[in-house]
Amino acid sequence: MRHFLLATAALCLALPAAAQDRAALATIIDQGTNHSQVVQTAQYLTDVIGPRLANSPGARAAEAWTQGKFREWGLRNVRKEGFAFGRGWAIERASVRMVTPRAVQLTAIPVAWTPGTNGTITAPVVVAPIARERDFAKYRGQLRGKIVMVTLPRAAKDPTDPDFRRLTGDDIAKLDQFQQPEYDPASINRRAKRLDYTKKLDAFLKAEGAVAMATMSYRDGKLVHGEGYLFGVGDTATLPAVQIAQEDYLRLARLAKMGPAPTLEFISDVRFDDGDVNAYNVIAEIPGTDPKAGYVMAGAHLDSWVAGDGAADNGAGSAEVMEAARILAASGVRPKRTIRFVLWGAEEEGLLGSLAYTKAHLARRGAPSEQPAGADYGFSDRWPIVPLPGHGELAAYFNIDNGSGKLRGLYAENNPAVVPIFREWLAPLASMGAANVVARQTGGTDHVLLQQVGIPGFQFVQDPLDYGSRVHHSSVDTFDHLKPEDLRQGSIVLAAVLLSAANADKALPRPPLPTQPVVTDPFAYSDANDD
Repeated sequence: MRHFLLATAALCLALPAAAQDRAALATIIDQGTNHSQVVQTAQYLTDVIGPRLANSPGARAAEAWTQGKFREWGLRNVRKEGFAFGRGWAIERASVRMVTPRAVQLTAIPVAWTPGTNGTITAPVVVAPIARERDFAKYRGQLRGKIVMVTLPRAAKDPTDPDFRRLTGDDIAKLDQFQQPEYDPASINRRAKRLDYTKKLDAFLKAEGAVAMATMSYRDGKLVHGEGYLFGVGDTATLPAVQIAQEDYLRLARLAKMGPAPTLEFISDVRFDDGDVNAYNVIAEIPGTDPKAGYVMAGAHLDSWVAGDGAADNGAGSAEVMEAARILAASGVRPKRTIRFVLWGAEEEGLLGSLAYTKAHLARRGAPSEQPAGADYGFSDRWPIVPLPGHGELAAYFNIDNGSGKLRGLYAENNPAVVPIFREWLAPLASMGAANVVARQTGGTDHVLLQQVGIPGFQFVQDPLDYGSRVHHSSVDTFDHLKPEDLRQGSIVLAAVLLSAANADKALPRPPLPTQPVVTDPFAYSDANDD
């Protein structure tokens, strides 16, 4: 094997960049099929390590294990970069039972970063739908000694689309549409306002003497999720909270409506850890041969929620990024640009890992005094953008964070200049179903903040499978919802795209450095329900 790799490396040195990539592709495919490790990687991350909530024991185990694998595979400059985050938190044991009018074990999960019950809480429920601060007055004096059900009891609509699907040609064609950007300054601070409301709700319920809070899962099918966002040191909730499966929550609401209110037995044994308030990004590299050529980068977020094992979101993407690194290292490639691989931390709490990387390596926004540590939800609306010395070194970033479906191509992210380049890079992968290039811009994950400071950042078109319908953030986000053949295909496609980007004669066309846009709709009125 060693002689084969040496021969491949020698051949690559004698060929121009495009020919090198074609010569290496057969080796990449061989490594990604006959010698693939991606399924084993995904299985270890999910079955063995399990959920990887930011700063939890699972996250710490994943940070250490992934660094070890990168080193084992021969990657260089393996390290982790820390950034301010908050408290660690993990569930040891939890149970919710209805004990009157009859005994029923309910499907439920503690809300992340809420305190435990310090034993067993036995109390009646009260249905008190509270959606905003002005609702508090309706329920003053009615909540003492109660488990407060704050979600309006309303059943999910019957589904009209299949739970599991793959993209058709027509589906992909619909994605090839340029989307005009929208700028609405009024929406920028809504996330911060929601967090502020969550703190006020916790304080209100505590002051009223409630013993716990209950919310309803936003999916049916006995799926639970348990997301929570008050993770800062000195910022976590004071009242135990639980999310209850929709079917169980609606049963409780019906019983409470007819009376008497049912009684619950609630146990939440959780653990906080303040030993290290930093979260971490894990980084590894294949060094380039031209130190002046900069680097290309691939990333996926390593953290997850805790209801399942973080398999599709985003153990799959993390495993594919790791496997692409292994494939390229084992193939003996010597790219012109350095290829950097990053596993982001704390994506689920607001893209905090990629935010920290952007601030440290790429650009600052607004005055330095406006750059708080940790959650910085106003970062995207600070002007001007001031590039850091490393801004021009990052030639392209490729992100995977849409489940474990087959990669079908690339989103051009509203950058039409990259379309013919991407089509050329993907053409040899057409037989794998990955040759599509579509104009559409995507959001909601770690490439966004890089894009917002003028970095060419991209996501892959992926088959949705059952990611959005059932798996995303849910209690069934486990290994069994991953598709091994898709993971292998995705790892090969990512490795090939990275090598093309690293060896391209010219870096990808960059968008202009953003400046503050004008308001898209200057005549719009705000909705009071957004407050």
